[in-house]
Amino acid sequence: MASAIESLVDYSNRYGSDPGMVLAGGGNTSMKTDQTLYVKGSGTSLATITEAGFVIMNRRKLGEIWRKKYPKDQAEREAAVLEDMMAARSTGEEAKRPSVETLLHDLFPQKYVLHVHPSRVNALTCSAEGADGVKRLFPDAVWVDECEPGYILASKCREKLAEHKAETGSDANVVFLQNHGIFFAAKTVKGLDEIVAEVMSALDAEIKILPDFTPAETDRTAAARIAPVLRMLYDENGQAAVTFTANRTVLDFAESAEKFAVLKEPLSPDHIVYCKAEPLYLENFEPEDIAAAFRELEERRGFKPKVVFVRGIGMFTLGRTLKEAKTAAAVWTDAMSITVMAQSFGGVKHMAPAMVDFIVNWEVESYRAKVSLSGGSGKKLAGKIAVVTGSAQGFGEGIARFLASEGAAVVIADMNAEGAQKTALAIAADLGADTLAVSANVSDEDSVREMIENTVLTFGGLDIFVNNAGIVRAGSLEEMTKKNLELVTAVNYTAYFLCAKYASAVMKLQRKAAPEYMADIIEINSKSGLAGSNKNFAYAGSKFGGIGLTQSFALELAPFGIKVNAVCPGNFLDGPLWSDPEKGLFVQYLNAGKVPGAKTVDDVRKFYEAKVPLGRGCHIEDVAKAVAYIIDQKYETGQAVPVTGGQEMLK
Repeated sequence: MASAIESLVDYSNRYGSDPGMVLAGGGNTSMKTDQTLYVKGSGTSLATITEAGFVIMNRRKLGEIWRKKYPKDQAEREAAVLEDMMAARSTGEEAKRPSVETLLHDLFPQKYVLHVHPSRVNALTCSAEGADGVKRLFPDAVWVDECEPGYILASKCREKLAEHKAETGSDANVVFLQNHGIFFAAKTVKGLDEIVAEVMSALDAEIKILPDFTPAETDRTAAARIAPVLRMLYDENGQAAVTFTANRTVLDFAESAEKFAVLKEPLSPDHIVYCKAEPLYLENFEPEDIAAAFRELEERRGFKPKVVFVRGIGMFTLGRTLKEAKTAAAVWTDAMSITVMAQSFGGVKHMAPAMVDFIVNWEVESYRAKVSLSGGSGKKLAGKIAVVTGSAQGFGEGIARFLASEGAAVVIADMNAEGAQKTALAIAADLGADTLAVSANVSDEDSVREMIENTVLTFGGLDIFVNNAGIVRAGSLEEMTKKNLELVTAVNYTAYFLCAKYASAVMKLQRKAAPEYMADIIEINSKSGLAGSNKNFAYAGSKFGGIGLTQSFALELAPFGIKVNAVCPGNFLDGPLWSDPEKGLFVQYLNAGKVPGAKTVDDVRKFYEAKVPLGRGCHIEDVAKAVAYIIDQKYETGQAVPVTGGQEMLK
């Protein structure tokens, strides 16, 4: 038995890891003995399923379902069947929910069963040729016409399998389901693999037209203005994500309403479950036009669109989480694949309207989607999108980690592209957060614009912008060069203006779509922005200027619900800004003679520790708590919050 279960897990993972075979982690598998059926649990992913993910079912009890009479009313019938199917779980399996196709799996006498929804298969099952195509290409296979999932589908398959056995004297090992997918069955896993390969090879030989998902150029700036509006229309509190896709096939469908029309109706239950029953096509993309079209569909259909095509721009997919939005993108890519490849079988045949309505309201499918897409963390910043500049290391990394730990998706933006990527991967691995690494020079306008566009086109918007990137060049009037002064000013002052300009543009769009929404721009300033700094005037001057910008931006952006505040940390003595052995401030200040009598780096450190009433340098968690306060409160803007251990106090 152990070997059989290991084989079940192995082939489930193999097929589940093949994007050409499964959709959104869906499909299901099973293995049976005379008494027991091991079937995939609902909402689990084939690619990662383990033995614990299978539900052990009592086959005798499943068989009893066929001897019972159920109510004619659809809702009452499905509820009664579900109750009996749950009762067929073996002792100890009560916490699991078996696949909706459990009854179907039990019908096959073969030991191993695989049910998947490959786009190549559905190019045929969702086509005009349909049943005739199956009869022509696979004469030994069973075809089942479109019907209600659950008990009705299982009953129809039971009838068709019995007819096949009576006519041929053998058990069918392939069943095609109209507008749904395919079942494979075999006595051994090797036999199962051989049948799958034969079917796929035959379909490949027939399909002459393929989709082209090569990335294509489009107006990314326009796309970055559309995504934030869609995000807030999907959820006025910003608890949503939007992804953007532009490839040759997407742009072909997006070319006109006429070309898009073939995608308006669903092809399979999965497309409805993960993408809703109707996508939205936009001819115009001013915020008012987007909102009007979005709300018209919502009022007419009773749901918000999850897939939006914009003429000449590309495809946007929406979800409560980034995972949900990405899943919608993958599922709709499947719909496009089927539509293109179905041309080889006479074109697509959409689901019947009555069947669409059934799936929209079917509780079992709703449960499957909820389980497979669940990802809400319940954390304070869940659903928020944050950019932290200069976050490959030091304060920036610490702030990014804090935001991620509270549930935010975080963009690690830094000139050190390799370091940014390393930090982004580490935060994702450590905290399970959604992260993006962006190479950015905050003093270059084009680089800042691209940083914001990449953020918006990856996550859908922007809620928190932390202007942390900074630079220090210490020195007296005699020592300071014009080049170094301008460098410090460019990074610490001018860059703040550039970042606020482009970050606030996104936030304004979100506010326009959701009038109660609020966002944050936070500058990581310095105690040197509160009091002058001897022989460090270039830095102090830029930080004083930063507080002036903070107050001015706060006044200008308050009508748009954008709070602008600064955090003024004390000396982060343990960070690379101070402790780097070559460029750190300890070394710079020692060489500049800023600390009278200091002969070593340690002398400089002790001098600065003695300046602090609380006797230590500033820590990352001190700044993170200040950032948390700024984001959480809703009634302060234009403030400079000192985090200096008492070294600098507000007057």
